[in-house]
Amino acid sequence: VQLVESGGGLVQPGGSLRLSCAASGFTFSRYIMSWYRQAPGKERELVAAITSAGGITNYADSVKGRFTISRDNTRNMGYLQMNNLKPEDTAVYYCAADQSFHNILIINPGSWGQGTQVAVSS
Repeated sequence: VQLVESGGGLVQPGGSLRLSCAASGFTFSRYIMSWYRQAPGKERELVAAITSAGGITNYADSVKGRFTISRDNTRNMGYLQMNNLKPEDTAVYYCAADQSFHNILIINPGSWGQGTQVAVSS
């Protein structure tokens, strides 16, 4: 099982980034995919999740209306479009996958990526 994130970087407040997550080694289309983030000195938090077929999404209140999670099961790819970024969005962002939504919610998915750094600063 492998999840590899990309697309992080430094962006000014109000800017946008699109994170990608490449999945391999498992049947991605059967798994819930999620994005988490961890800021320095803070606990890891769930940012967004999407069901296996992409029909249902869930967002943290802090990112609703600004972030959009999506997936392309034909390419084994997941995405997180982040718009109107704020300094408080600065964190390492991780993608993860699990077949249990409970595990997603309790921040204990079976598979994690290595993370990609997002920094929002002027």
